[in-house]
Amino acid sequence: MLRSMKSLDRLFGALLLLGSLLHAGGSIAHYGFGTQELVWALSGSLAGSLTAIINLVRCERSSDFTISVIALISSVGWLAVALGFGAAIGALFDPRVLWHAICALVLAAFSLRAMRQDPGRKVAAGSRAA
Repeated sequence: MLRSMKSLDRLFGALLLLGSLLHAGGSIAHYGFGTQELVWALSGSLAGSLTAIINLVRCERSSDFTISVIALISSVGWLAVALGFGAAIGALFDPRVLWHAICALVLAAFSLRAMRQDPGRKVAAGSRAA
């Protein structure tokens, strides 16, 4: 059970990263180089990618409370951005909105789960016992 949860956690991190990379590709295809729109669209791709990456790191370092907090904050923030985009285009059920919102929501839940684990359960990699 624990192993499958970790695999599911990784899967949603990878799906968010894929969605962010697809966003970057679509932005480059749609907006002209040197435009303000492209710069802002790529900043969203970067934010989504960083959210995915911090969650992938959290998945591997589940006993690191600080990483879990950062992952939670970034996931909730990305959820708000996804829902805000959906509201702005008047389509909360747009596949792009759902992709990012669902991934962010699931990753936020995994971050909360990691924060609630017993910190003495596992020593983070590279740490030494006193």
